[in-house]
Amino acid sequence: MKRTIKDLKNIQDKRVLLRCDFNVPLDKYGDILDATRITASIPTIKYLNDQNCKLIICSHLGRPKGYDKFLSLFPVAVCLMKYFPNKVKFCPKVVGDEVKRDIAKMKSGDILVLENLRFDPREEENDLSFVKELASYADIYVDDAFGVAHRKHASNYGVALKLPNAIGFLIEKELKVFEDAFKNPKKPFVAIFGGAKVKDKLLLIKNIIGKADTVLIGGGMAYTFLLADGIKIGKSIVDLELVDEAKDILVEARKANMKVILPVDHVALKYDRVVKTNNLDADMVGLDIGKRTIKLFAEEIKKAGQIVWNGPLGKYEDKRFRKGTFMVAKAVAKSSAYSIVGGGDSVGAINTLGFADKIDHLSTGGGASMKLMEGKTLPAIEVIDTL
Repeated sequence: MKRTIKDLKNIQDKRVLLRCDFNVPLDKYGDILDATRITASIPTIKYLNDQNCKLIICSHLGRPKGYDKFLSLFPVAVCLMKYFPNKVKFCPKVVGDEVKRDIAKMKSGDILVLENLRFDPREEENDLSFVKELASYADIYVDDAFGVAHRKHASNYGVALKLPNAIGFLIEKELKVFEDAFKNPKKPFVAIFGGAKVKDKLLLIKNIIGKADTVLIGGGMAYTFLLADGIKIGKSIVDLELVDEAKDILVEARKANMKVILPVDHVALKYDRVVKTNNLDADMVGLDIGKRTIKLFAEEIKKAGQIVWNGPLGKYEDKRFRKGTFMVAKAVAKSSAYSIVGGGDSVGAINTLGFADKIDHLSTGGGASMKLMEGKTLPAIEVIDTL
């Protein structure tokens, strides 16, 4: 069992480095579009602040190539100021003398937000010099960044090896939710998988054979499975190298009496026209699930005792091909099943429709949750001390 922040003793007046995942979506002006990942870490921040420690918060935002004013964590610090009035300050540097000076000025109960970790390329390289510098700022390290727990970066892996450490409430909850869902699933267990890349989900689907009762597959990944099942897919996206593996998975799943439901109709592009079709002709590209498929999926969702959903059911970034994802989101929200939703676009659809309060667990980490569902461990969690 991993040590949590409640297991930390005598942290009053101590310097605590807290790694959060504040990788929030921003508009072109730098304003936060969805603060879900910020609010998800508020309980951890509040608990540590209540312990009267000196709290130093770090996070990444986006994928900058060096400094990028449009990916500054300043808007995040402003957001936190609303929750912790007169306690939060922002440091416009990641490491260096200015950071050291700001930390030296901190009083117990203060909160300091550092600039975007990824402005320094050494973060993603897990560079030892960067690790040592970050670790020198604190007495204790706490990881609450589930969204990058599958990565070996300096701030979530390297620093944990240098300092006494623990996980925050967000990570503790994420681990428990996925462990319970896969070790003791509520039946019938319905899994919904989408997204463009089939290779991202093959191990996941293999791991749930024998656990899930039904798997619903949509998105770009569905076309590799459809081709493996002998169905024409026109010009739709396909990973030809994985067709045989997809075929083997379908055979294995059906032998285990796990129902696999693939799209039976599509919203497609024919040249530059959007068409609705049951069969994809040679000049068509399937980009969303159709009306009949939505109905099939909704019927299975309605019968479920537990639902796990990861990935959009169409080309979500194009508004013309969002209906399948939105309709599945509505079906999941209406369901009486215990529901877990992960992955940026899946969670985005739930939030866009205002259904967040109808989902039992909205995961803050699509990639990390996928690794857990594959039965793998997360490097950033493995390095946390056990009790």
